[in-house]
Amino acid sequence: MLAVMIHVGIGYDVHRLVEGRKLFLGGVEIPHSKGLEGHSDADVLIHALCDALFGAMGMGDIGTFFPNTDARWTNASSITFLHEAVRILQLHSGRVVNVDTTLIAQEPKLTPHMRTMKHKLSEALEIHPERVAIKATTNEGLGFIGRGEGIAAMAVASVDLPR
Repeated sequence: MLAVMIHVGIGYDVHRLVEGRKLFLGGVEIPHSKGLEGHSDADVLIHALCDALFGAMGMGDIGTFFPNTDARWTNASSITFLHEAVRILQLHSGRVVNVDTTLIAQEPKLTPHMRTMKHKLSEALEIHPERVAIKATTNEGLGFIGRGEGIAAMAVASVDLPR
């Protein structure tokens, strides 16, 4: 039997808010006047989480697996990326232990959507919702996030991975 070791990865993502796009965070459509600009649905929370998982596996970042130059990913749901990251982890005999994430947005208010995001992410990660932490904060009016021009996310993932 292979010894199991805990590996940790971190992720970060940021996208500009623009008119004419739907806002998706944590796999959930959030009512807002603007959405995130990007090749896919630009879900910064899931993108940061994918980077954290790939980092824990020592495999690079989300762009390695889902490049924005590939037309297959145009307007793709980022939850697809997360499912694939988990599948790759499982191919290496690994599993997600827990994740801790933070959204940084001046608006909209995210607290009403946290529970739905948590359950959506826990399903994709194949872990209990209590092992998924989602926090939100503002930038206190400072910088591009504080001016409402974009949203950022940070994530940490721990995985059991034999090596």
